[in-house]
Amino acid sequence: MYEAEQGLMAEGFRSVAGVDEAGRGPLAGPVVAAAVVLDPGDPIEGLADSKTLAPGRREALFGEILLRARAVAAAAAGPREIERRNILQASLWAMARAARRLAPRPDHILVDGNRCIPLALPQTPIVAGDARCACVAAASIVAKVLRDRLMERLDGFFPRYGFLRHKGYPTREHLAALQAHGPCRLHRRTFRGVPGRFGE
Repeated sequence: MYEAEQGLMAEGFRSVAGVDEAGRGPLAGPVVAAAVVLDPGDPIEGLADSKTLAPGRREALFGEILLRARAVAAAAAGPREIERRNILQASLWAMARAARRLAPRPDHILVDGNRCIPLALPQTPIVAGDARCACVAAASIVAKVLRDRLMERLDGFFPRYGFLRHKGYPTREHLAALQAHGPCRLHRRTFRGVPGRFGE
């Protein structure tokens, strides 16, 4: 999992960050991005694509990352930005904002996916980077845990949609709630499956 970072450091890069996002597929809520610089002298065991980890394991690794990483930052793009930019561009901009918040600033970024982010730093996009690179896997875990926690809190403000359970993804329960109540302001009105009227 550390081969990409080690290769870049062998080329002379001193600080390599991984960036990833969570929440491209949901019908509601933000897309959350994270950027992580790991300590190569203190490898974290068990890092993997956040989608493959059980929630309890994700939470445990999240704590390890916050405790042991050299730098961690996060950013989000809300529903209105997603509507304005489209989900791909909103995700790229959120990842760029997260990377920009890292202190100290990295000198190379590994980006999950096949596109670079809008940031003037050396970058390498890696398809399935969250399953192949430790720092990208760490970023995927941070982004996923932060987004899930946010959606659980937002459930208290919009209880009839069930965000606590599905986090905004298009489950049968969520689609039924949308049909019954219409969308709330957390919904992405340009996404298929979201009716074109506001309920709250």
